[in-house]
Amino acid sequence: MEETTRLAGLIQERIGDILGQHRAELAGLGDDASHLLDEATRFLTGGKRFRAQFAVLGYRSVRELDFSDAVEGPAASVLDAACALEFFHAAALVHDDIIDRSDTRRGRPSTHRVFANMHADQHWSGDSAHFGIAGAILLGDLLQSWADELMQSACAAAAVPGAAQAARSHFNRMRSEVALGQYLDVLEEQQSAFAEHDEQLERSTRVLVYKSAKYSVEAPLLIGAALAGADDEQEQALREYGLPIGVAFQLRDDLLGVFGDASITGKPTGDDLIEGKRTVLVTLARENLPGTQRRIFDDLLGNDLDPEQIAILQRTIRESGAVERVEQMIARNVERAISSLGEAPTRRDASEALTQLADRASRRDF
Repeated sequence: MEETTRLAGLIQERIGDILGQHRAELAGLGDDASHLLDEATRFLTGGKRFRAQFAVLGYRSVRELDFSDAVEGPAASVLDAACALEFFHAAALVHDDIIDRSDTRRGRPSTHRVFANMHADQHWSGDSAHFGIAGAILLGDLLQSWADELMQSACAAAAVPGAAQAARSHFNRMRSEVALGQYLDVLEEQQSAFAEHDEQLERSTRVLVYKSAKYSVEAPLLIGAALAGADDEQEQALREYGLPIGVAFQLRDDLLGVFGDASITGKPTGDDLIEGKRTVLVTLARENLPGTQRRIFDDLLGNDLDPEQIAILQRTIRESGAVERVEQMIARNVERAISSLGEAPTRRDASEALTQLADRASRRDF
């Protein structure tokens, strides 16, 4: 835990330095541009830094890493890659909140609401909501640009032959998969009715894997490992650990999206129900509902629900047995991932750290 805390501190310090450098470089644009930079700083302060930690552990799975000198050498390269993932993640969340029309993020107003409120408070001309969306889109684009710069810096500093190309390839694939996974999620919400159970479960699982699971764990591990010069066998071992932990991570997130405490998640309780997310949890809940109850469930899902209606849907999901089934899926995926480390051709100290991080990533409290 002490090592994790120290690493999170190094990452946050590096993020602060990067934001400070960009602010200095862009000072000539004037005070008005600071609105975007201030929101970038706000959004990138805090967080669990899971993706950054998995990137570091990916490197450590292949090669020893010393953070006593985090300014130059391998440590600086890995930190840049880790921060690139955090900048990309921030951009994805900013855009995701626009897509989902979310009012809050981490217990604060979402970025498009921040800019909309600024517009209204200043009594500017035009539409506040449109200005908010425009500002958030541009901030997300800016964060993506900075993420790419950081990844380029990490690759340029890679000392192992072929490492830069491999790491960049993983980063590029991750970005494409997240965008397409997000589109599949949006497309799913537009369907007039659920598909038959097996097809719906396959579709919900595909969204889970490509929108979140792969980029939360597998891709960061592979990027870090590539920078260390991982061979095909080592990369495959990290895939065998990374994908099931990513799936467990997102399944937990789906449970939190329905039952999570707003003071912990920073999102309203039942937010996924209001948004009409067709998650694996929701798909499993519908499977054994009687016809009339299923129709009521489907009619409520995705509407502007009051607390009583949210409670009805939560109770229906619990009584369906879906929560227990998802918990079992989480446990099986974690067990599968940890078991894969036993014979993995990776460094033992990193495998031990990955075991500990698997538990933390999959056991966030309601």
